[in-house]
Amino acid sequence: MTRVPKSSPPKSSRRPWLRAAAAGAASLLFAGGAVALTSTQAGAAAGCKVDYTANQWNTGFTAEVKLTNLGDALSGWTLEWDFAGNQQVTSGWNATFSQSGKHVTVKNADWNGTLATGASISPGFQATYSGTNDKPAQFKLNGVVCTGSTGPTDPPTDPPTDPPGNRVDNPYAGAKVYVNPEWAAKATAEPGGSRIANQPTGVWLDRIAAIQGVNGGMGLRAHLDRALTQGAGVIQLVVYNLPGRDCAALASNGELKADELDKYKTQFIDPISTILKDAKYANLRVVTVVEIDSLPNLVTNVSPRPTFTPNCDTMKANGNYQKGIAYALNKLGAIPNVYNYIDVGHHGWLGWDDNLGPSAELLAQVARDSGAMTNVHGFITNTANYGATKEPYFTINDSVGGTSVRQSKWVDWNRYVDETSYALGMRQRLVQAGFGDGIGMLIDTSRNGWGGAARPTGPGPQTSVDDYVNGGRTDRRIHLGNWCNQSGAGLGERPKAAPEAGIDAYVWIKPPGESDGSSKEIPNDEGKGFDRMCDPTYPGNPRNNNNMSGALPDAPLSGHWFSAQFQELMRNARPALG
Repeated sequence: MTRVPKSSPPKSSRRPWLRAAAAGAASLLFAGGAVALTSTQAGAAAGCKVDYTANQWNTGFTAEVKLTNLGDALSGWTLEWDFAGNQQVTSGWNATFSQSGKHVTVKNADWNGTLATGASISPGFQATYSGTNDKPAQFKLNGVVCTGSTGPTDPPTDPPTDPPGNRVDNPYAGAKVYVNPEWAAKATAEPGGSRIANQPTGVWLDRIAAIQGVNGGMGLRAHLDRALTQGAGVIQLVVYNLPGRDCAALASNGELKADELDKYKTQFIDPISTILKDAKYANLRVVTVVEIDSLPNLVTNVSPRPTFTPNCDTMKANGNYQKGIAYALNKLGAIPNVYNYIDVGHHGWLGWDDNLGPSAELLAQVARDSGAMTNVHGFITNTANYGATKEPYFTINDSVGGTSVRQSKWVDWNRYVDETSYALGMRQRLVQAGFGDGIGMLIDTSRNGWGGAARPTGPGPQTSVDDYVNGGRTDRRIHLGNWCNQSGAGLGERPKAAPEAGIDAYVWIKPPGESDGSSKEIPNDEGKGFDRMCDPTYPGNPRNNNNMSGALPDAPLSGHWFSAQFQELMRNARPALG
């Protein structure tokens, strides 16, 4: 799978992002400058709702924070939140404001401490900022996260039953996710693997034969039936077999040639659609990750880019990536319980200005070509990649001696330093391109934990901007463009619904332990070639600025079990395994 950074000087700043509200899911609403935030808190003892309205100019802004008490009457209240950037409160009214770092605490004044059930109070403040001015993602009232409702919100133990023909906002909210028994068996067979064998992972439909099952393995119907047996409410499928698949890599090439679009439609998408339409699966939410590593290649790896490949030029010219994905979205989007998520690469691929905008516009056009933009429920970042979910020790707004971290060799003028900021930034750009403000984002956290002894424990030294970034970054790859079986990686955040506003879920779409590609050429009948980026001795190419590949040795074909990598992922897990 290709991971291609692209350098460019700064051109524009990010804008506030949008998110539609969902029952049982963390979300942020922004319309006409007003933000209403709700989130999920198991066993919440209080209830509240916050409407955050900001008016900003170049270096400052004012904001009103309307707090509505939905729980029992209060005789005193404290509201808290964290700013995402370097916002600094300078004055406030209708309450007492204090700030420590990014954390803001707002306490009632002497005259407004009593807040009856259903009553509201609107403290406000003036603040400064530079760079971005994103809205706070979460508010707490008296230590309890605002939920927009009262009482506990623990997930149900039974599978959800959705109204016929109506998709929910977040398919992961309140639902058990299917555990693939084939992957679980491999994990359990590994020393220590039983600690994670119960985690849900993606089921990969990466060739026509996978629909019925490969070499006696489970096919699509078998997985769906087992999901029902497990009492799962969600199953995750990776639909991945485009003609000329992954045009800028060899390890993940597919079985279909560049001009075999009709075969893709009739022998791959149509059979999948027929199975998913079976009425017995109507109450199972089917999350489909549609064709990873395809559309981004048509932005970054075509002429006249220096990273172009002839194969990607061919796919851009024949249009079969766009046509194939539009067809898949149309067929699968017509099934009421299917939720289509399209791959948007990762921050080290599309995070630059001249990649982000064109990618969003291309995605929007393909969605329109499918017949309706609502055929797309959301997008996924970091699929089968290694970008950190959040970098804890530096942000894009930091500088050293007046030099922005954007000028460091690692960041290289990128707008983002991790997958969360990228997912939310890409989301706002997709809304701008025409998608509805209800679209959700997924982050694949299966292999981006970067724990272990090499993990930094604090910010890097401020001797130079490169020392600061390199000393503090948890992503320990040699280069952001490295994507194959990365040495030192670890399991990331465990799958979780609605981890924060704007993110539908952390997911393990790439099953940990399955190889990205072979370290040397291995003859096979799966259409998979040998990509030198999987060779640990390879000194690189323009897509990783001619750095070493950072790949582990002795890796098997992509998708095949790689025990040594699985063991390393467990050793370097972050959060650590018990």
